[in-house]
Amino acid sequence: MSKQNPQINLSRRTLFKVSAGAIGTGVVTAGLGSNLLAPEKASAENDISPEKALQDLLDGNKRFVQRRRRNPDQIYSRLLEVAKSQKPFASILSCADSRVPSEIIFDKGFGDLFVCRVAGNIATPEEIGSLEFGSLILGSKVIMVVGHERCGAVDAAIKGAPVPGQIGSLLEAIKPSVESSKNQRGDKLENACKANILAQMRKLKSSQVLSKLIDEEKLIIVGGYYDLDTGIITRVG
Repeated sequence: MSKQNPQINLSRRTLFKVSAGAIGTGVVTAGLGSNLLAPEKASAENDISPEKALQDLLDGNKRFVQRRRRNPDQIYSRLLEVAKSQKPFASILSCADSRVPSEIIFDKGFGDLFVCRVAGNIATPEEIGSLEFGSLILGSKVIMVVGHERCGAVDAAIKGAPVPGQIGSLLEAIKPSVESSKNQRGDKLENACKANILAQMRKLKSSQVLSKLIDEEKLIIVGGYYDLDTGIITRVG
């Protein structure tokens, strides 16, 4: 029987740590690309202030409302240009509602917006992680939480009727906003929708990654309320 080589006599725990570290590093590096090692580089290449990024969004919505869309960055050459890398100037956390397509209502195209869509525009851990990536790694300068008029998810949370499957998890995330806005004057649904936008903004700002970028004046987080009838985005918060 041959003697065991002391150089490879690793405990199960040590071997697991070494393997997990190597595998984890490989997966993260492969998944996030070289920008993971130099987030500053990505930000530098996307040289625009947070305020200018926000104004760019609002100007695009104004063109959309006035039926003067330029349809920028929507041609095939732009698709090829951003195929290998992306530097979106803005991120959007919006409702999954089919009537609120971000690139259209903000008059943008390929590579301009980093978009997360989920019913009720709620900031789940996965959505927050995605937006952290969009800002820290890709260099997005503004995050807009976009809620909208007559949101079905918010309406369902107000009514409180039983729902099947995992739909209830969405409504539970919205219920605190329903409760906080219930005594406000005006339309109950609109008030709850706007309160929900503000609540999700607070969740995003509680992120250590995003709050640090805000403190460094590299990012702003704002809210927007979309009117389904006019297409107008109104600032919230």
